[in-house]
Amino acid sequence: MTITTVRTAFVSDMHLGSPNCHAEALAEFLAGLRAERLYLVGDVVDLWWISARRASFDRHQSAVIERLRDLARRGTEIIYIPGNHDRSLRELCGLVLPKMIVRRDAVHRARDGRRYLVTHGDDFDGDVQHGGWQERLGDHLYDYVLASNRLTNRVRRSLGMRYWSLADFIKRQSDLAERYIDRYINAAIGAARARRLDGVICGHIHRPALIERDGIVYANDGDWVESLTALTESQEGVLSLIRWHGRAEVIAELPVPSPLLAAA
Repeated sequence: MTITTVRTAFVSDMHLGSPNCHAEALAEFLAGLRAERLYLVGDVVDLWWISARRASFDRHQSAVIERLRDLARRGTEIIYIPGNHDRSLRELCGLVLPKMIVRRDAVHRARDGRRYLVTHGDDFDGDVQHGGWQERLGDHLYDYVLASNRLTNRVRRSLGMRYWSLADFIKRQSDLAERYIDRYINAAIGAARARRLDGVICGHIHRPALIERDGIVYANDGDWVESLTALTESQEGVLSLIRWHGRAEVIAELPVPSPLLAAA
């Protein structure tokens, strides 16, 4: 088992309860995670799917819950920030549940002193979506795309090929989707700037990213229905975007600026 030791980890959009969750891979990642603090950045449980369909947790999804319990028992502080698919849990914000704190959002201070707004990201929808039947149709089509994604990767596994996201490929071919994501990034950065923070860490749109724009860090930890990604902070404050393929593969990194490193 690969051990990933970090100061902080950020994971979102697991969508437990739906068949789209890559729960086996997620359970493997969490089993090897050693972190002082873990942020669950929304859509951990897909209450939309569960309420609309007869859903049940399979053994891999149950293993994810057990891995989270294991982390808490080992002393990891777990902060749960509900998203739009587990919105009803926001009624618990401010409460300290056994081994878990539920927050509407949070400000995370990294080891290098930079402060990040941590939020699921659905609050930015009003700034980037136009609403109407197009978006409702898009939600339904997305379910079909994810179903095709599952079928495609079932075939790929049988051929000994590694995981590949058909859903992400399709979205990247759409100029409309790319413009939406750019508006989302701008809205997230604007929210961090309005609160005089150094950056924002979010999920929601199932597009992992780690960039700096106009002096503000935008970090999206991705998801576990398409990307199989998470965000980590090292003991020195370095942010890394990682993808899980049986081990943690760094796909983007944001080093600590030299002046901050010297002052830490």
